Amino acid sequence: MRRPPVSAPHGVNGSNRTKARRIAAGLTCLAACLVLAACTGAPGPPGTSPAVAGTSPGAAVGNPAVTAPAVPAPTVQERLELQLDTPWAAVFLPDGTAIISERGTALLKAVRDGKATTLGEVPDVVPGGEGGLLGLALSPHFDADRVLYAYMTTQEDNRVVMITVGSSADGSLTLGQPQTVFSGIPKAGTHNGGRIRFGPDGFLYVGTGDAQRREQPQDPGALGGKILRLSPDGSPAPGNPFGNAVYSLGHRNVQGLAWDESGRLWASEFGPDVDDELNLILPGANYGWPDVTGAPHRAGFQDAKVVWPSTRESSPSGLEILGGIAYLGALRGERLWAVPLHGTEAGSPVAYFTGEYGRIRDVIRTPNGGLWLLTNNQNPDFALVLRPSP
Repeated sequence: MRRPPVSAPHGVNGSNRTKARRIAAGLTCLAACLVLAACTGAPGPPGTSPAVAGTSPGAAVGNPAVTAPAVPAPTVQERLELQLDTPWAAVFLPDGTAIISERGTALLKAVRDGKATTLGEVPDVVPGGEGGLLGLALSPHFDADRVLYAYMTTQEDNRVVMITVGSSADGSLTLGQPQTVFSGIPKAGTHNGGRIRFGPDGFLYVGTGDAQRREQPQDPGALGGKILRLSPDGSPAPGNPFGNAVYSLGHRNVQGLAWDESGRLWASEFGPDVDDELNLILPGANYGWPDVTGAPHRAGFQDAKVVWPSTRESSPSGLEILGGIAYLGALRGERLWAVPLHGTEAGSPVAYFTGEYGRIRDVIRTPNGGLWLLTNNQNPDFALVLRPSP
């Protein structure tokens, strides 16, 4: 669901092309910085945020005609100073304990009563760039099997492993040895994907990135630039549209996965230097990368339901849906986006906490119906506890 490539520099419309050619040499020295910012949501140099012709810079484009629930203003109940190092994902165990992954250290942390302790280091993780210890998901039968799934970068690839979470005599948690469930997902310094979640159908959904292999997202036989759908043992889930693990294709770098109350799957995705996206995911659908981005209304491609033309305002990462509202953490945008949903459409996004807490990596539903936000700033990082909606 992307915008067609254009010959002018990103964010330059027809009326500005002459000027763009004059300043092309100056932009060259910024290219490396812009590429990194587009991939990771890192802050870029001032004045480099692109705009899409006909759209105000930074304006998120949803469907203004959508009749959707009003967005309740979230409020912060507590800030947990957990002394985290690049946290990436979190899950809550049935007893309310949170387990958090740290991308750069490959550590799993447990949080009880507002205090974080180290469970252990996941072996064979090779951090680097956007790779490391990334997404987490609990088995749908955790009470019985005690299995935690993790997405990790190794020396060779990105892969999904399962780890048994046990208990010692004093009640503290223990970790078993990881067992590989699914391997061979391409890795790179950027665009590693990493979000994993079990859907309401009991299958494991895996968001991958193109790993800078731009030929992969349009190839239904390749694993890069996809959403995968797996059985808990790692085999392709029955009913997948291409007869393999692939569920949808044409993705650049999937960062968030969540289901609405009707069981529809939504995903957040990094754009390049334009067109961050919130997508409604359909089996077998093509979301366009690298041929198009955003919502260009091109035959054969699915349009994004929300497009942020300026990555400076978003770089959407973790995603949660609660009460008909999609909540997205923004990295470069340093805010929480709230998007009202109505059926298969999304309304206009509303921003909260802009610049107050820095980069927001993940949004997690808590057992009591509230939300946690994980930050990714200069270490140490922390968690914000948002009050449940009334």
